[in-house]
Amino acid sequence: MANRVYPSYWMYKDTRNEWRWTYEARNGEPIAVSSEGYKSRRDCERSIEIMKASTNSPVWMPAELLNAA
Repeated sequence: MANRVYPSYWMYKDTRNEWRWTYEARNGEPIAVSSEGYKSRRDCERSIEIMKASTNSPVWMPAELLNAA
């Protein structure tokens, strides 16, 4: 098995035997997790693909925080 590289997604099965993913940063710390478990591995992989495709999504915040430090 190849050595894991970071950043990367980690797919696993939870205690309910559902597929989930965690995205881990270059330092190995988790920075995003799946919000739900998936019955099939393919559905979990599709969720990762959706996340990867969202790189150009806008970032929104409340108007009162636009000038916050």
